[in-house]
Amino acid sequence: MEARTHHLTGDRSHQNSPFRSHGKTPQSGLQTTWAAWTTFAAIALAAGVAIIAAAPPVQAAWKPTKPIQFIVMAGKGGGADKAVRFLSKLMKTYRPDLPDIKVVNVSGRSGADALKSIDGLKGDAHTLMFTLNSFYTAPLNYPDIGVDISKLTPIGRLANDTFVLWVHSDRADIKTFEDFLKAARAKGKDWTMSGTGTGGEDNLLTDFLNTQYALNMTYVARKGGGAVAKDLAEKRADSTVNNPAEQSAFHSAGTTKPIVAITPKRLQQYLRTPTLKETGMSFHYFMQRSVVAPEAMPEQARVYYVELFEDIFKGPEWQGYRKKNSLQGDFITGNDLREFWVAEKEKHARWRMSLELLRP
Repeated sequence: MEARTHHLTGDRSHQNSPFRSHGKTPQSGLQTTWAAWTTFAAIALAAGVAIIAAAPPVQAAWKPTKPIQFIVMAGKGGGADKAVRFLSKLMKTYRPDLPDIKVVNVSGRSGADALKSIDGLKGDAHTLMFTLNSFYTAPLNYPDIGVDISKLTPIGRLANDTFVLWVHSDRADIKTFEDFLKAARAKGKDWTMSGTGTGGEDNLLTDFLNTQYALNMTYVARKGGGAVAKDLAEKRADSTVNNPAEQSAFHSAGTTKPIVAITPKRLQQYLRTPTLKETGMSFHYFMQRSVVAPEAMPEQARVYYVELFEDIFKGPEWQGYRKKNSLQGDFITGNDLREFWVAEKEKHARWRMSLELLRP
């Protein structure tokens, strides 16, 4: 009992030590314990140094190491092309150590060639693409390209672009949407609507106007919005549905004029121009302006570009560009953007089908 009581109530400073010595005098036991602890500390310190020395070095954050290819799904001078060339400058402003950025216009087969190009670069970390709505329509119109847009890497949606119906300013007889309908009906198939690509957003809008308003306009496909805007300015076309950025220079010069905005609300830059909804047709249409990367882009690269374009989106330069060109919408990325793509592609498929059914 005495020994057990001592174990429970006595001084256990040496008893709890892994190095305590049995059968020694208190003094010798204390010396042994001190020596043991000294040895233990030395071993622990050495082990700690070894662990620190063996730890891998902290890796530097990923950044591009060679020129970046920035693909535009249309020709030069259009809304996408203008935006990419502006964004390329901002990329260098926000990341001064970036390598060169090469803007590449790939307009073949109304965006299908651009999609096929980026689809063949799986795992690439130095290629980006800027979209039109041909991002949705090209796989529908050219199923042979075999591109599943949901597998591409979403970087960020920087805007929803808007559409406006334009005519030449010399058309004094056209001041309202009703005037436009009257003039287009009178000219029949000889009324030309110039637009970007075949089967894309401009073509769909032309088909929509034809079917909903009993028009017979002839659609003329161009490689990009710049060529489309020039067609109207030089009177090679009777009307267009250009984005504001594409017609802004001609409009500022007094060469072209807006008739109706295909938006839910009036655009701040064109407050005197009514919406299609105000004319009695509850319809609006946007074009996504997103940055896309190849499938399976390395995660560090994806994070780098998402952070870069989110910084650009929040910055005053891009916000000013958005305001000037009537761009709308929030920044979205990741799965939210991927789900947006899938939903929009399905909407375009249904819309195209309904237009085909309504076509005379």
